[in-house]
Amino acid sequence: MPKTFHEIPRVRPATPVLDRAATPEQLRRLGEAELDELANELRQDLLFSVGQTGGHFGAGLGVIELTIALHYVFDTPDDRLVWDVGHQAYPHKILTGRRQRMGTLRQKDGLAAFPRRSESEYDTFGVGHSSTSIGAALGMAIAARLKGEKRKAIAVIGDGALTAGMAFEALNHAPEVGANMLVVLNDNDMSISRNVGGMSNYLAKILSSRTYASMREGSKKVLSRLPGAWEIARRTEEYAKGMLVPGTLFEELGWNYIGPIDGHDLPTLIATLRNMRDLDGPQFLHVVTKKGKGFAPAEADPITWHAISKLEPVGAPAKPKQPSGPKYSNVFGQWLCDMAAADPRLTGITPAMKEGSDLVAFSERYPDRYFDVAIAEQHAVTLAAGMACEGMKPVVAIYSTFLQRAYDQLIHDVAVQNLDVLFAIDRAGLVGEDGPTHAGSFDLSYLRCIPGMLIMTPSDENEMRRMLTTGYLFEGPAAVRYPRGSGPNATIEPGLAPLEIGKGVVRRQGERVALLVFGVQLPEALQVGEALDATVVDMRFVKPLDEALLRELASSHELLVTVEENSIMGGAGSAVAEFLAAEAIVMPLLHLGLPDSYVEHAKPSEMLAECGLDAVGIEAAVRKRLAALGEA
Repeated sequence: MPKTFHEIPRVRPATPVLDRAATPEQLRRLGEAELDELANELRQDLLFSVGQTGGHFGAGLGVIELTIALHYVFDTPDDRLVWDVGHQAYPHKILTGRRQRMGTLRQKDGLAAFPRRSESEYDTFGVGHSSTSIGAALGMAIAARLKGEKRKAIAVIGDGALTAGMAFEALNHAPEVGANMLVVLNDNDMSISRNVGGMSNYLAKILSSRTYASMREGSKKVLSRLPGAWEIARRTEEYAKGMLVPGTLFEELGWNYIGPIDGHDLPTLIATLRNMRDLDGPQFLHVVTKKGKGFAPAEADPITWHAISKLEPVGAPAKPKQPSGPKYSNVFGQWLCDMAAADPRLTGITPAMKEGSDLVAFSERYPDRYFDVAIAEQHAVTLAAGMACEGMKPVVAIYSTFLQRAYDQLIHDVAVQNLDVLFAIDRAGLVGEDGPTHAGSFDLSYLRCIPGMLIMTPSDENEMRRMLTTGYLFEGPAAVRYPRGSGPNATIEPGLAPLEIGKGVVRRQGERVALLVFGVQLPEALQVGEALDATVVDMRFVKPLDEALLRELASSHELLVTVEENSIMGGAGSAVAEFLAAEAIVMPLLHLGLPDSYVEHAKPSEMLAECGLDAVGIEAAVRKRLAALGEA
């Protein structure tokens, strides 16, 4: 059984068995008796690696044995292994030739935080968002059949990811096409099963064996000749399995369900996977694991240890703490509680982001008005629409990148009906080391084209609080988009005062150039404004724009520069250009924002510099355009 470690090692541990398993091909040369020690060494090596770089932590510790077993039994990469989300894929990276590069994880030009097709042939599908694995593996299984190839497709999905609708859509489809594939449910929260132990492990071996499968098929042929006999036998087997194992739902969908089994018992895992590898049709294996397994602090507190920051070197001087205010998510959490106290109609909805979006206090103070719908963004939005139909005032707390998954519901269920739903859109803009799958790069673009939407971009914490109130009081769909992390530590005014809709604010008066800032780049713009004696405007509203202010700025400046942490295409700058064109105002424009490419993972400051959205980049871009205008 796995060893339990109590500290993160600061020097690379000795790993003689792991050293001989740098790739799955080498792993498959090991004897089964060596695999338990391999698991202990891999777990210790993962602790060391993540301690050096920071990153997702608990999920990977929980699938050490499962990762070893999958690569040991299946012929990867020829057999296609698809990890859902990818938080748990660090052990997979270590075992697939990337161990020596783990020190670059989540750093600029280093390994990605999630599986990526461009990084390794063993990463068969790029992931980051939840619940895509079954559909992707099903597509691979169908493609293999059409091409006449015998390879297997395996999807590994967690119990949280299984709550999303698209996972069930794929589960429903696979039996319809008779796909030869395996789904492994990594149940690390005991949310589905409780019956785990010797009996269930024994049953799994029996039910997954070729002998049982052959007897079942032989009986089917005999009984099929007797009217009604096969149906009676099938239902008898189904009810018997239903009393012993919790897989009735999956059996009803058409899957051969096996489990639950102990996901840390390597002999049982390997024996069961070998049996299931040789079975035709859709197979479903339910394994129960413990998040953070083998590291005592993570086992005790899996939420806190979901991800960690890198360890500081021993003896390094303590970094002075920089004074900072609350994070933007904290500002939202406090506002939500304050508004809930003022209006009993308020409800708070989140798709499994209670901690990340800071709904913890709200959930404790107003449990009857708090709704965590699990990883089901589409449902979250339509649930809010239904509540709004009945006079409630729902607030949907959601990350920008995850709202993309509910775009049809946003339009069809909320906006078309002009329902009062406020979207508190967290993690807008670049989010750093998690990379492009998690960046909120497109929300202004995909929101701005929806009729009736109120869209706001705060430049600091106090503006954010007032915009939340503004959106809440607005009659119709409204959105406040704000970034990850802390702001400039602005003084937050008490109370619930709204802003005047569609009004920007001139923060600095200058000449020739006007910088129109949509969001949190205001401090950088003010710095550039001082250097260039430029006007700096906090636009605040993307929709509706402050049209009167735009007309005045266009008439009194030679160049308008829009600044946003959103895709330039279709973003706030495009809104300004469209307005000026409609007004027949012809003048030079410069749009600064995210490029028409995916910005790869790095520190947020590095990403902003790469996109020219730091003070240096903004100033350089403006000077270049002014020089071009001067030459013209």
